[in-house]
Amino acid sequence: MKRILILLVLLSTTIVQSQKRTFEREVEHISEKIDEITKSQKDSLKNKVKEINLKLEKKKITDVEAEKLKKEAAAYHAERIEELVSVEEQKLQQLVQDKTNGKIASSKDDEYDVFTIGDKTFKFKLFDHDDDDEIRKRKRRNKRTTTQFVFALGVNNVLVNNDLGSLNDSNYEFWRSRFYELGFTWKTRFSKEPSKTYFKYGISFLWNNLRADNNRYHFVNGDQTDLVVDTNTLSESRLRHVQMIFPMHLEFDFTKNKKYPDGEVVDKTHKDVRIGLGGFFGFKLGTRQYLEFVDPQGVTVEEVQKNDFNTNVFNYGVSGFLAYKGIGLYAKYDLNPLFKNTDIRNFSLGVRFDIN
Repeated sequence: MKRILILLVLLSTTIVQSQKRTFEREVEHISEKIDEITKSQKDSLKNKVKEINLKLEKKKITDVEAEKLKKEAAAYHAERIEELVSVEEQKLQQLVQDKTNGKIASSKDDEYDVFTIGDKTFKFKLFDHDDDDEIRKRKRRNKRTTTQFVFALGVNNVLVNNDLGSLNDSNYEFWRSRFYELGFTWKTRFSKEPSKTYFKYGISFLWNNLRADNNRYHFVNGDQTDLVVDTNTLSESRLRHVQMIFPMHLEFDFTKNKKYPDGEVVDKTHKDVRIGLGGFFGFKLGTRQYLEFVDPQGVTVEEVQKNDFNTNVFNYGVSGFLAYKGIGLYAKYDLNPLFKNTDIRNFSLGVRFDIN
């Protein structure tokens, strides 16, 4: 077992090392080394000439001696450059020979992992090397699917018999009955090419609140739920039902496409007017009623009642939004009744934020 592990480690090391070596990279490395040698020797020569000139200024040597020392220094460093560069040239010749014998890969073979045993060179794909900077950049700027964080809030109420006019006689306070939505969406372009049409889908959590008016509260009466007047003066009478929903919209995003210098055209999103039409389905997570009043002894009582209040477990409906950039108007309407055996359906209207 130990021998197998050691062999695997050595093989992995060989693969990793060989991955990093290509003909073009080695040539570039040798070229950089030659430039480094030349620069280093020239810098040393400059320093020696400065020292000679300094001695000449202090009259420690004559003009003839200074000229002789400069020639000697120049000859020495020229010889050093020739010696050191010749070593690198030999490496280059060996590299060309290795390339001819197939012992080292070219950059065009980068998608393969290469290693050599004896005179044999093996190539195979172990890792995906396609994700170079340019490809990653193109993929990133031309994504078909993007993600958004969604937050919405607004007023919440009910319609009776699908009649919008029933809001005028609603049993719930309009401005104090509110809803909140929090979730994530994914927005996928229908076509591979830049487009204006998307399928938007996701998951959200809804908090729908209904505040009864005229000092009433919800009372479970068998298989129906009634609104009855409380004997106490209620400062709070709120029915809250929490849902998990899965929204789906056909979205039209009219953001202008962007063209890059290389000629590639990609679609941009959330920079202009957007229209979304669709619906949702989901289920109820829980229902509670919150009551608050002051009893005859002057004590403030806060009461939380846990019950299903005959609300339907599953819900579905239609929804839509009209937005500019990341903010817009949002409306949703439940097609199934809120309470069982009734024609009361939840209706919401508010503001929606899509953070791309």
